Amino acid sequence: MQTIIFCGGFGTRLREETEYRPKPMVNIGDKPILWHIMKIYAHYGMKDFILPLGYKGEMIKDYFCNYESRNNDITIELGKPTSTCLQSCHEEIGWKISMINTGNNTLKSGRLKRVEKYIKDDVFMMTYGDGVANVDLDALLKFHQSHNRMVTLTGINPTARFGKLKLEGDTILSFREKPEKGDNDHYVNGGFFVLNKEIFNYLSEDFDFESGLLEDLAQQGELMMYRHDGFWFCMDTIRDMDALNEMWQKGDTPWKIW
Repeated sequence: MQTIIFCGGFGTRLREETEYRPKPMVNIGDKPILWHIMKIYAHYGMKDFILPLGYKGEMIKDYFCNYESRNNDITIELGKPTSTCLQSCHEEIGWKISMINTGNNTLKSGRLKRVEKYIKDDVFMMTYGDGVANVDLDALLKFHQSHNRMVTLTGINPTARFGKLKLEGDTILSFREKPEKGDNDHYVNGGFFVLNKEIFNYLSEDFDFESGLLEDLAQQGELMMYRHDGFWFCMDTIRDMDALNEMWQKGDTPWKIW
């Protein structure tokens, strides 16, 4: 199954790092958060990735184009165009990574539309390039297949800095509501989507994915929520980055399911 990971934003709330690199390339430990996200999907056998690139996308291309030389022992002979791998030192065998230039200023809806021609199947996965979780992706897919709606998002229950989802059962009635003070029993969009390919018929470069498309789909009854009450963490600020790296150093890594 193919997985789209959004990699094009400017990451303005993490400016201390994103001034020099795209947000998905900010490290947890010695690997970019993008790598951690891909490892989660690969654990479930989902190794076909599509990365819509934007801001500093060339750094993501360089990282994966040089992945073998970065992570293997190699011998090179100067004057010859190829190198010889002495020993494979990584486990990312079989990853297929399509890196698509989608423009620096394109909104997520437009980025998604621009990779439509690369989607082969009727159902595909999608997520953001800044969040890690221990979501059961097999259960998420099974849930999506059970309800016959266009989009499933993973609902998580974090701090109140995010807008809440208004629900009736697992059906999302409205996409973004401000939680009331003291309201800790609410779910918000945690990414980790499953989408039917017909979504491309609804996309436009004139509006964003969440504030345009998902709000409309909620009103049409086409947006469902998979409840995830396990670990979820978004690298949105420098404090988030420091917290994730502290967890990695301590070995307290609930998202490391591989």
